[in-house]
Amino acid sequence: MAARMDPGIGGDVTLLHTSQLDNLINLARASSLYYLTFGLACCGIELMQTGGPRADVMRFGAIPRASPRQADFMIVAGTLTYKMAERARLLYDQMPEPKYVISMGSCSNCGGLFQLGYSVCKGVDKVIPVDVYVPGCPPRPEALTEGLLRLQEIVRSEPWSTKRRPAAQAEGA
Repeated sequence: MAARMDPGIGGDVTLLHTSQLDNLINLARASSLYYLTFGLACCGIELMQTGGPRADVMRFGAIPRASPRQADFMIVAGTLTYKMAERARLLYDQMPEPKYVISMGSCSNCGGLFQLGYSVCKGVDKVIPVDVYVPGCPPRPEALTEGLLRLQEIVRSEPWSTKRRPAAQAEGA
């Protein structure tokens, strides 16, 4: 599991494999996810309930943020119109990497009941990439909690070293 360095180079130092370091960092990342709410319709009411005492998502390490620059993932809840799709894309672009999206409810998943409307986007995934879909009309807070747990599994399973920004981008920013 551990690699030993050549005693002539740096002494007798034990190093951890990158995969073990990835596991440790991903555990910390998955346990402290900050989210940006984008509640648009009746699903937004259920989204507010997840922060309440009955379905408290903060016990899983999810903390709401008002700024996209501080958020790790965005929850899009409700009917997304084409006019609001521009704003959703703008907020998504302002989020730092790595960023994730949870689509909450039938309307944000596929247009839902209003999918035949001329102004309704036929799913959030037409505008921004979605990682977790939460079905329902509107989904209960427990369903959103399950979606959050699925997102935590995704964060834990991906290699952290591939999600870091390249040095050239960090210097230019």
